[in-house]
Amino acid sequence: MQRHPKLVPLSHEHKRLLFVCRYLKTDAAPYEGFPLETQAKLEYMVKIFQEVMVPHIQKEDYLFELCRGYHTEIDIMLDELLEEHRTISGMYSALVDSPDVVRDMDTLARSLEAHIRKEERVAFEKLQELLPDVMDQINFENS
Repeated sequence: MQRHPKLVPLSHEHKRLLFVCRYLKTDAAPYEGFPLETQAKLEYMVKIFQEVMVPHIQKEDYLFELCRGYHTEIDIMLDELLEEHRTISGMYSALVDSPDVVRDMDTLARSLEAHIRKEERVAFEKLQELLPDVMDQINFENS
């Protein structure tokens, strides 16, 4: 199913975050122009999370609130996604005190990637299919 136009900005942000996930994995190939040192990778991740991830989660919180209360199946799915947001945010916060930053960045990257894929392949598809009128009401500028 083609992505609803109102969800396209979230999908674009997902694409940028998926690049970060690939970059942070321990088995990732080097990316030209991106540092390989752990501290530099961590700094890059912090920058992207502050610029993209924080506002992205705020947009999804708004979206999920709009979609709540129409279908039990969707409400359960949204609860799962919000719990994943909390888990991923906790993993990110824990990096500061991590005894193994490389391992924990890899774990965070893999968890975030799985979460994004779930949103793109399952959640957004269901929202578009079951709540087309709600999709038309989305206005991220006023969220």
